[in-house]
Amino acid sequence: MPPITPMVRNLIVLNVLMYFMSDRLFPTELFALHDVRSDLFRPHQFVTHMFMHGSVMHLFSNMFSLFIFGPLLERYWGEKRFLLFYLITGFGASLLYLGVRSYEISQMEQMVATYLQNPDPFLFRDILEAHGSASNNTGFLRQFQLNPDNPAIISETKAYAQLLYQKVLNGAMLGASGAVFGILMAFGMLFPNTELMLLFFPIPIKAKYFVFLYGAFELYSGLNRMPGDNVAHFAHLGGMLFAYILLRLWERQRNNFY
Repeated sequence: MPPITPMVRNLIVLNVLMYFMSDRLFPTELFALHDVRSDLFRPHQFVTHMFMHGSVMHLFSNMFSLFIFGPLLERYWGEKRFLLFYLITGFGASLLYLGVRSYEISQMEQMVATYLQNPDPFLFRDILEAHGSASNNTGFLRQFQLNPDNPAIISETKAYAQLLYQKVLNGAMLGASGAVFGILMAFGMLFPNTELMLLFFPIPIKAKYFVFLYGAFELYSGLNRMPGDNVAHFAHLGGMLFAYILLRLWERQRNNFY
């Protein structure tokens, strides 16, 4: 394994420092990326969210991928272009994520507004399912279905529906995953025939196939998201998409791929 390069090292150190300082020296929500309609949104979050992580495993998986795939790209491009690539793909990931997220929030907002005008147990169930909390409220939902005209229950469900909307609106994205997936995409495009040996798949696989399968998995997961899945699959795809665009612009004259 080649030694770590300066910019990759600096990015790993920065991400680790930000993780251990968040919620100790400053609140995580200040730097995580929020929807532009949220009161928690700040413009600087488009950059700062790339250096925030929600758990040790989240941090480790991103930094490990950066450590494995980043140095070869940095040697190929140089420190400045590698950093530019990292930031652009991370920013692009956030744009695609916010686009998809904006649609989901608008759908939730419309459902809640309709429910407030016409409280109905079935529409309330749809709101719970959209939030991924239906399984945690089966008893409450059953009670509402048995007493659909009870004023106290209706009032409680209205308040709860509004609370769920606020949780969705104020949900945040954080992590270097978008930029890391951009790096994976670049590695697969520039060194497509390089064989990788994965821990969970102990058979050599060429980089181009690995990237394709990973991208297909993220697309499927994003389109068929299960309740409780808090992975920003479309942010991953956004990083890959912007990486593809950048590589098509930067590597127009390249004929050799390894």
